[in-house]
Amino acid sequence: MFESAEIGHKLSKAQYKRIEPKLRADLLDAQFDLAKKGAFPVVVLISGVRGAGKGETVNLLNEWMDPRHIHTHAFDVPSDEERERPTMWRYWRALPPKGRIGILFGSWYTVPIIERVFKRSSSKDLAGSIAEINRFERMLADEGALVLKFWFHLSKKRQKKRLKALESDPETSWRITKRDWDFFKVYDRFYKVSEHTLRETSTAQAPWIVVEGSDPEYRAVTVGKTLLEGIRKRLATPAEKIAKSKAAPILRAVDKRNVLSAMDLSQKIDKDKYEKDIDKWQRRLALATLHPKFRDRNVVCVFEGMDAAGKGGAIRRITGAIDARLYHTIPVAAPTDEERAQPYLWRFWRHVPRKGRLTIYDRSWYGRVLVERIEGFCAEADWMRAYSEINDFEGELAASGAIVAKFWLQISKREQLKRFKEREKTRFKRFKITDEDWRNRAKWDAYQLAAADMIERTSTAHAPWTLVGANDKYHARVRILSTLVKTIEAALGGRNK
Repeated sequence: MFESAEIGHKLSKAQYKRIEPKLRADLLDAQFDLAKKGAFPVVVLISGVRGAGKGETVNLLNEWMDPRHIHTHAFDVPSDEERERPTMWRYWRALPPKGRIGILFGSWYTVPIIERVFKRSSSKDLAGSIAEINRFERMLADEGALVLKFWFHLSKKRQKKRLKALESDPETSWRITKRDWDFFKVYDRFYKVSEHTLRETSTAQAPWIVVEGSDPEYRAVTVGKTLLEGIRKRLATPAEKIAKSKAAPILRAVDKRNVLSAMDLSQKIDKDKYEKDIDKWQRRLALATLHPKFRDRNVVCVFEGMDAAGKGGAIRRITGAIDARLYHTIPVAAPTDEERAQPYLWRFWRHVPRKGRLTIYDRSWYGRVLVERIEGFCAEADWMRAYSEINDFEGELAASGAIVAKFWLQISKREQLKRFKEREKTRFKRFKITDEDWRNRAKWDAYQLAAADMIERTSTAHAPWTLVGANDKYHARVRILSTLVKTIEAALGGRNK
């Protein structure tokens, strides 16, 4: 894959002077057309070997284009804040909104490649990272993003010459460190691992463009023209012609039974037992969050269920036991304009808690396979692919040390009607009942089917669903609190007495 980049491509100064003014003007026009249309973001990855001109090219693109519509992020050693969250969190936050260009100097490829080069990971680990990256980039493409990946390459001879030239010049010597030479010593392994990774991740929706980095004029024009052509082509492509991934069909049980219809909703506990149990589990939850090992873990709590199933009451029993500085509750409603300009999961990525904290989602990313599916707010291809995207997201959370607890609160249709009428009659509960609740109730069967599909497709070993019979609120609250406490205690290696 690197052979053509070792030929030694060059562009004369005279050629560059003829090309550069028009290229700059065309890029600006394309950038403003992109911003005006606001239909998709452009994600530009700048990666490659040291000394190949990556930084100079990033600076040049910012010089050529309007900085108001371009977002540049350079990634180095992760900060403490970034280390306390999933590896991808720092990249999720850097994604540009629709209508903007995002330049990522360094990317999600850096760590897997370096870890393999220095033999801190196995070939199996690299294969796993490659598979995760391909799924992530497939998601970006399915969300409409134009993904352009540039790999700046130098032959071993040219890299050594380039590093020495930079090091000997007082103006640039500060840019060359011992680490650069340490990396050069393992050039051959970098070549092998990088070429393998690029071959496995150069896909139709996110291809690699290998750029020969020794000639500054050549690399500048190559990157500029490729970016221009990519934006122009996408702007001219009707939205319906942009490829969408396909998911496997959902199979239905012939007897129409599913995980929800088979639930027993008759469980009850009396008030005296409820108060004793709640007090016990709240005390244990408080102790769990004070456990020394909790500082190295975080908790992501998801609440879904039918309207009026008691999610709010259950959440209050959790937060009532915890130091207010340790948790954040996210009530999920319709997305804002800012959130609609990003990939669907972005609005949830941004709230992932740091170590030693909890985030409670009152409704969540599962809205795509529930309300958006039922109400037709997204295409079938979008909600069908969401299952695998959600599983990947939750897998990232678990791999980073997060404790993922998901609760589905189930009530009967009759109990829901009773609670709706009670809310309408009680003054301080009227805000809880809206016309939308009644509209959703009219689609009860569709929601039940969608929820059953969701549970069956997204209940994994690292993020299982807990199904809670919620006709009796006392039973539901105790079940949720006890399950959460036991899950946290198990992850911490035992109860803190």
